Amino acid sequence: MCGRTACSLAADNLRRACAYRDRRGQHRQPEWVRQERYQPSYNKGPQSSGPVLLSRRHLQQDADSSERVLMDMRWGLVPSWFKQDNPSKLQFNTSNCRSDTMLSKSSYKGALLKGKRCVVLADGFYEWQQQSGGKQPYFIYFPQTKDAMDKEMEGDEEWKGWRLLTMAGIFDCWEPPGGGETLYTYTIITVDASKDVSFIHHRQVRAGKGVAGMPAILDGDEAIRKWLDFAEVPTQEAVKLIQPTENIVFHPVSTFVNNIRNNTPECVAPIELGAKKEVKATPSNKGMLGWLKSSQEGSPQKKENDLPKWTSQFIHSPSPKKTSANVLQQWLGKQGQPAAKKHKA
Repeated sequence: MCGRTACSLAADNLRRACAYRDRRGQHRQPEWVRQERYQPSYNKGPQSSGPVLLSRRHLQQDADSSERVLMDMRWGLVPSWFKQDNPSKLQFNTSNCRSDTMLSKSSYKGALLKGKRCVVLADGFYEWQQQSGGKQPYFIYFPQTKDAMDKEMEGDEEWKGWRLLTMAGIFDCWEPPGGGETLYTYTIITVDASKDVSFIHHRQVRAGKGVAGMPAILDGDEAIRKWLDFAEVPTQEAVKLIQPTENIVFHPVSTFVNNIRNNTPECVAPIELGAKKEVKATPSNKGMLGWLKSSQEGSPQKKENDLPKWTSQFIHSPSPKKTSANVLQQWLGKQGQPAAKKHKA
């Protein structure tokens, strides 16, 4: 399942990171709809709102269906047919939608057959591994290039920052029976966990309840195009895109993320498993902090003296080829920077 995500880019950078080519091959950036509602966060959970991509034709009937817009929607789908006056009265969890039942469950089938497909955007998502001493959280995301570790280019130049994780979703529009503003909500489609991250779930199939799942990730603009362009790509073809992917990396993070109220860069910062809670500052701490601060202007942040102490040391995970040590060392560390001052406990 997918129960927590991070999306920390400021609204303008998020728009630039979603640049695409339309049907005529023109380079475009999606237009924001209700941009003022978007709030960056390192710790998003169900019932909070988050950014999604969808075809402009859902909002404008005569629009080219290949054109995309960005919109902030609430996580947890409320079906259009729900008749009660308060969406919180929905009696079942719709934050995730299993791919094997999405065409049979009434909560999702109608919206899916009407082409209400969206792409849920995130820096990455969190997953918890059950251990003897409790649950260990991991942050899971696309592999990043060295360009993503450097300061982003200004203006309209090509985005070279963090590559966003693009997850397949379904959205719907609910109107209060007594009238009022339309509520846009979404669900994230899940598939069986790929073998490289299945060790995190470490869960047995019991009583026919299925296996551990992960978000259905759309890898590349062609997959995104087909999923969003509902006028050109029918449902039967689009659902073939819903498959597990191996193109992801991950690293352990602090249990600080367990509390949904915690919303700082510490949520995504790598930790050394087995290390003491207090970690000495290293030169790479400032590198990661600099990257985060430069790329997320306008994101929730604390004053510099209040920021957490981070480590850039990594331990081999049970799936060595998917450790993120090399990528994160580039992300965190910029050589030649002075070591951060030590803080008293």
